This record gives sequence, C-alpha cells and structure tokens, in this order.
Amino acid sequence: MTKIVLVAACALVDVDNRILLAQRPEGKSMAGLWEFPGGKVEEGERPEETLIRELKEELGIEVNEACLAPLTFASHSYEDFHLLMPLYICRRWSGIPQGRENQALKWVRALKLREYPMPAADEPLIPHLLEAV
Repeated sequence: MTKIVLVAACALVDVDNRILLAQRPEGKSMAGLWEFPGGKVEEGERPEETLIRELKEELGIEVNEACLAPLTFASHSYEDFHLLMPLYICRRWSGIPQGRENQALKWVRALKLREYPMPAADEPLIPHLLEAV
C-alpha cells in the first residue's frame, strides 16, 4: 500500500509580482533544490493552519488565513510515497521573509522559475503560477 504524504505549499508573491523560492538546506532530502515554502500537514491540522505555522517557523512572517488563496495542487509519486500538495498563493503578510532554517531565499519572476532546479512535484505547478501572477 502506498503511503500518501500531505504537504501544503505557498507561493508568496511580492508587490513586484516576484515569487519567493526557498532552497532545501544540506542534510534534508533533495538538498539544493528550490521549492515553495510550506511543510507537512500534521495530524488534525488543516492545510491553511500548516502554512500559517510553517511560514512563521521557516520565514518569520505572519500570515492571515484570509490571505491564503488555493491555486492548484500537485499529485506526484516518488519511489517510497505519494505526495499530495495543495499550492496556495499569498500576496499579503507581515514581516520580512528570512531563512530561519539555513535555507537560501530568492525572489524570482514567474517566467524565470524554470531556471531553478525543483523537486519533480513542484515543476507542474509553474504553468499555474505563470497564469496567476
């Protein structure tokens, strides 16, 4: 039986319509790849709650649930699990995003997202962001 992992991700979009990418730090699986911030949905947690928690932990920013808009999702089979990942878009938050877990951050224009190596599950999300931003 395939294990399904639910991960919530967020495309933070700044006033210049750039999207924030975070680079997976050394020591984590898929280290060096760029991804949208977020994390695993904990037991009893809604994806929006996950993003509010993860964005605070990872980036030091405060996000209001009303500012998280569902955009699309990824469904991708890795060798040992299947990833289901809703992607939200957020244009309003308080604080300045800073990598609090040794991850590099980069603000990227939607048209340049393909220039950054990403986990296989993230790549199909790019066309949706091209239309949304």
